Amino acid sequence: MAKKIVFTGGGSAGHVTPNLALIDELKNCEITYIGSKNGIEKNLVQAHGIDYREISSGKLRRYFDMKNFKDPFKVIAGVMQAYLILKKIKPNVIFSKGGFVSVPVVIAGWLNHVPVYIHESDITPGLANRIAIKFATKLFVTFEEAAAHLPEDKVMYTGAPIRDVLLKGDRKKGLEFLGFQGDKPVLLIMGGSLGAKKINEVVRESLPELLKNYQIVHLCGKGNVDAEFASTAGYKQFEYIDKELPDVMAASSIILSRAGSNAIFEFLALRKPMILIPLPLRSSRGDQILNAESFKKKGLCEVLENDSLTSDELQQTIANVYKNRYDYIDRMTVAQGATHGIKNILSELNK
Repeated sequence: MAKKIVFTGGGSAGHVTPNLALIDELKNCEITYIGSKNGIEKNLVQAHGIDYREISSGKLRRYFDMKNFKDPFKVIAGVMQAYLILKKIKPNVIFSKGGFVSVPVVIAGWLNHVPVYIHESDITPGLANRIAIKFATKLFVTFEEAAAHLPEDKVMYTGAPIRDVLLKGDRKKGLEFLGFQGDKPVLLIMGGSLGAKKINEVVRESLPELLKNYQIVHLCGKGNVDAEFASTAGYKQFEYIDKELPDVMAASSIILSRAGSNAIFEFLALRKPMILIPLPLRSSRGDQILNAESFKKKGLCEVLENDSLTSDELQQTIANVYKNRYDYIDRMTVAQGATHGIKNILSELNK
């Protein structure tokens, strides 16, 4: 009889793509995904051909908002809906990647006496996982440092679940897609799905100097492609790249990025020297700052501050990292154990 596994997680691609990476590796299992009615997870999961069930979901906020008065009722409704779904499916295990939609599913799993495994990407858990941990059987973590912030009896260090497709990129195909030659290194700039205004501005200010030494592919976020630079030789802009991303990453020699956990562990798996510009505190809970600091302490990256970023600083840092790229690659090779999350998590799910 096939093992039944329920996955949950949503609100951002970072809460969904690791689940899909795990699902792709599971053989002879019955998979069901529980998510929200309108979240990003719905389209991503259904495009994978996975059985998708919708529940009500409310956001849990640390700040005052009138929605705070009605969203708890959405969470309660979500728990009831998830409870009935799980009662019918009777899964052997639930795996949660976090996000607010996961909270009702985790609670419902606990009420149904189903083992619940949670994966936390960051050094400190977000609010949704902080709530869900109380109902979890085991908590997998990406960073070894995370154990200091979590219940000792539940924590297991697994590392990051890396999508296998990213490891199969083709440099030649990436260069062809971009229309680049092999005579200059490729600098890949990633500001996140919504882009990064400060990074976009400083990068474009720096183009005249950077293009002397690099070909640049710039993922600048939805609505942020600048027509002024559309015909600039050696510079390609995209809102985002989907299926060609593994090839583009394979063609890249150095990466400039935000410091989301999933992304930086993917760069680590690919051994790509990186410069990280974490989201500032006013725009986040500080998780990216901690992620970047951890990587910098291990000698895996350089870190720049968003608000004080200048063109001169950016150019000099890129030049230094590229010059010393083989030192970064050597340290990344030693740290590859942190990217074996899929293997480690599957060994637990398959028990």
